[in-house]
Amino acid sequence: MPLAFVLISTESGTEREVLENIKKIPEVKNAHMVYGLHDIIAMIEANTMEGLREITTKKIRQLDRIRSTMTLIVKDNPPHA
Repeated sequence: MPLAFVLISTESGTEREVLENIKKIPEVKNAHMVYGLHDIIAMIEANTMEGLREITTKKIRQLDRIRSTMTLIVKDNPPHA
C-alpha cells in the first residue's frame, strides 16, 4: 500500500486544533506536532497513489487553518509481515 508523510504548516496557535481534525481522517495512521519549519507531521496510507493524492488534496488541505503542506511519498514500502 502506498505510504506518505505529510508535513503541515498551520496558522499560528491552531496546531492542536488542526492535529485533532487530522487524526479524525481514517487514512491518517499517525500524526504528531513537531518543532521546526512545519507544525505537524502525518503518516497516511492509501490503496493507490491516486488515493494518496485524494487524501492530501481533498481531506487534509481542505481543513481550516492549514497554511501549507508538503507530501513525501515513501519510495519503497514493503508489505507488512
